[in-house]
Amino acid sequence: MAHETNNSLWRSSSREAFGSAPLPGDRTVELAIVGGGFTGCAAALEGARLGASVCLLEGEHVAHGGSGRNVGLVNAGLWTPPDEIIDRLGTAAGERLITELNVGPRHVRGLIEREGIDCEATGRGTLHCAHSADGLRDLENRHSQGRRYGAPLELLDAEETARRTGSSTYHGALLDPRAGTIQPWAYCHGLARAARNAGAMIHEQSPVSGIRYDGDRWVLTIGSHRVTAKALILATNAYHLGIQGLFAPEFVPVSYCQFATIPMPPDARARILPGGEGCWDTATVMSSFRTDAAGRMIVGGVGNSEGVGAPVHARWARRKLRTLFPEIAELPFEHAWRGRIAMTGDHLPKIVEFGPKGYAGFGYSGRGICPGTVFGTQIAKAIVTNDESHLPVPLVARHAERFSRARASYYEVGATLTHALSPTPLIN
Repeated sequence: MAHETNNSLWRSSSREAFGSAPLPGDRTVELAIVGGGFTGCAAALEGARLGASVCLLEGEHVAHGGSGRNVGLVNAGLWTPPDEIIDRLGTAAGERLITELNVGPRHVRGLIEREGIDCEATGRGTLHCAHSADGLRDLENRHSQGRRYGAPLELLDAEETARRTGSSTYHGALLDPRAGTIQPWAYCHGLARAARNAGAMIHEQSPVSGIRYDGDRWVLTIGSHRVTAKALILATNAYHLGIQGLFAPEFVPVSYCQFATIPMPPDARARILPGGEGCWDTATVMSSFRTDAAGRMIVGGVGNSEGVGAPVHARWARRKLRTLFPEIAELPFEHAWRGRIAMTGDHLPKIVEFGPKGYAGFGYSGRGICPGTVFGTQIAKAIVTNDESHLPVPLVARHAERFSRARASYYEVGATLTHALSPTPLIN
């Protein structure tokens, strides 16, 4: 969103710096892509590598939206457990999606290595931390289901969780050794650089105002210019703004805010997340924590840190830091930012075919890195090869979300109340 501020650690610390000029004139290509996040940049890279002429249009700059504001956890799978995915999609389609996303971290690491993307990538796993006894039972269920579908998950007790996190807060954790962390802004910029090197045309500051289908081609309006294409991918996800046309993705927008400290002192850094895992918890109003390459602690949670509840969320972040890691309780926060998540009612991502060779991939529900990369890559492959069997989920003609505004308000009010009422820890 143009009015969002972005005092993001990721933006300020990225060692990848991609930039491009606005669209200079009319273009005719085989594949047009709208949106310069994980999905769009991965699609541009794959399409160009397969030999298609590709034009990607980004209204702001690459990684401006949720991709550049991401927590940076490279998780396998989805938030939804495997059995629920099977129940909702059926056995064949559900198992296909589970298989595609089980190897998502490997796909992301492969792109990083092949393209030489400098994004602080680690493969040290992630920890899903049990905030309560009920949370631990949820993890036990996820562990059982994941193992049945081939995931090498490990269930950790409270003692091992405390050793790995440096915090005695949790009842246990689920370790996924396939996963890891990245600097998400740098990763997205690296994808864009690689796509341009492969031949894709990428234009920032080129907002699309209109889309129409004219006989046998898509026509996109960008100011006084036009881009015409045989195929179109809408990769705007939660940042689909101001585009008039045949289709707009439907989802529930959910804000997620993050707060990053200055680098921790060496002794604290040696004890807090010494293995470098990224973490999130089982609470209904989820929170996350991780470190970056410089040793900053990054605490995040559901909530809009730029809205009316901003002071509440900021105070919660300080209390959260005190609860988890008393030894760095007063370490100053030097960065604060928020992004928007496109949440679907069933927490499953969608690919909508809204016209002839017109596709929209969206609704990752807080799991943007692997699903976004996989979906962008596979949609582009399906288009260029004319083979829809590459798609990770079945196509749908439409997807509707009822009461999306009311549900978005519900999530924000719930997060604000939860953060306001969270207890203040005692510091000895």
